[in-house]
Amino acid sequence: MRCERCPRLVRHRADVAARKRRAYRDWQYWGQPVPSFGDPHARLLLVGLAPGAHGANRTGRVFTGDASGDFLFDALHETGFASQRGATSRDDGLTLTDCYITSAVRCAPPGNRPRPREFSNCRDYLDREISLLPRVRAILALGQLAHNAYLNVLRSRGARFLKKDASFAHGAEYRLPGSGPTLLCSYHPSRQNTQTGRLTKPKMIAVLHRAKGLVGHR
Repeated sequence: MRCERCPRLVRHRADVAARKRRAYRDWQYWGQPVPSFGDPHARLLLVGLAPGAHGANRTGRVFTGDASGDFLFDALHETGFASQRGATSRDDGLTLTDCYITSAVRCAPPGNRPRPREFSNCRDYLDREISLLPRVRAILALGQLAHNAYLNVLRSRGARFLKKDASFAHGAEYRLPGSGPTLLCSYHPSRQNTQTGRLTKPKMIAVLHRAKGLVGHR
């Protein structure tokens, strides 16, 4: 995937890949838009925020190579969606069953905060990806910004609803007009949330078990 719609993100992803982090100085950083990953026949779609500068921007796979991914894949393994607990590289053997992971923004943003225009620039990628996953029955938004990005895809398709009809809260669940899949919400598995106890492993697993029940996970 080659994209240069967002000059700020293009500069940042390349700069991080060039400077590297000392712990990863022997890595050839990915330094490009990060593709999605998972089972093309999935009935559960996870929507994250954006690649981590020294995680997915380094490894080239979403939620791979950082603490957020370690937390998430451990929970996905616990609930039967992932083949293993850890995610270290694109070649680590990890596979997903009945689950697909994407991001609202495909390039690592400075400070992990994409700008509104950058969300907008990536929206059609997310829209098309959702269209290519016709079996999806539940969508789990990881964090409020990912939640809003998904709602904006629905609005761009002509869906009409008020913000209060689908406000973000951990564990919230919505069936939106014309959306098809059920929308679930979880706090993002960032260190800011997991190290403060805002998001615990039992909370994450509980949401995934609910998703498992909605999709009839095999």
